[in-house]
Amino acid sequence: MPEHSPSWEATGDPRDFLESGDLGTRVEQIADGQVAELEILHTLDPDQVSGVVKKRLGLTFWLATSWIIFISGVAILAGVLPFKDPNYQNYTALKQGPSGQYWLGTDDLGRDMLSRLAHGATVSLTVGVTAILLGLIVGGTVGLLAGYFKGRFETIAMGAMDVLLAYPALLLALAIITFTEGRHFLWFTLGHSLVTIAFAIGIVSIAPIARLVRASTLVFTEREFVLASRTLGASNWRILRKEILPNVILPVLSFAIIGVAVAIVAEGGLAFLGLSVAPPQATWGTMINEGKGYLATNPMISLIPCFVLFLTVLSLNLAGDRVREYFDVKEGAL
Repeated sequence: MPEHSPSWEATGDPRDFLESGDLGTRVEQIADGQVAELEILHTLDPDQVSGVVKKRLGLTFWLATSWIIFISGVAILAGVLPFKDPNYQNYTALKQGPSGQYWLGTDDLGRDMLSRLAHGATVSLTVGVTAILLGLIVGGTVGLLAGYFKGRFETIAMGAMDVLLAYPALLLALAIITFTEGRHFLWFTLGHSLVTIAFAIGIVSIAPIARLVRASTLVFTEREFVLASRTLGASNWRILRKEILPNVILPVLSFAIIGVAVAIVAEGGLAFLGLSVAPPQATWGTMINEGKGYLATNPMISLIPCFVLFLTVLSLNLAGDRVREYFDVKEGAL
């Protein structure tokens, strides 16, 4: 230390020490150099400098979300909104085109297409959301525990998930629906019911969600903040609840949104095969199936529900993918 540099203990202000001699000059040079390095790094790769780029969800996300909110509102309020009876058959208006009385026309039995689309949205979205919630609760719990505790539990749990993944998803759902036909559970009638369809698709979604959650848990289990919590004596339950779960939930959220789209498609496929909810209850897949015999003469009977199904699934995929990109945190920015 230079002799002319005053001691900050004597003056009571450390700034006097920094500004008086060579050390103060050196600190200023280091700070200027770091600022210059950050500016160069920003120019080369802006994403690697934390805080310099403000992420935006973008117009595509908001358009997709607007459609999801609209179709969800229609599904929730289908029984309240002034729609016609979806099962009323007007034999004087068979396969009628759009008109003032029937905005989207009628099907081969004279039923209002708009009303059946609205009530079909209730079935499709209920199945999609319920199935993924079941997968998140069961698969998420299994994956979280397997990724944190490891050892024998991880081997057994992930072995069971591998067996579930090895079974063809569509065949597994068909098997569940077939073997529960005519049976009762509590106050539910199984078979071709909304509960059974949601349960069958939910069972199929457990294994992929469990593996995703386990992979994310393995990454965060070895992070510094988890090791610090262990060192401070935090319990396993607190570490799982406070440290790991909030970080794991972000990638799982985007996967869940896309999973709802997959579940809706699966329900539509089962309905197309005649294995979804029993007629005359409307579903999008059933409407597509009922109009397949009239593709040459009146294709709109199938194309209208097909377009609504396509738009809903596309919106869910776009929203889920954008959420994943928005919450993606690069290691270089940590």
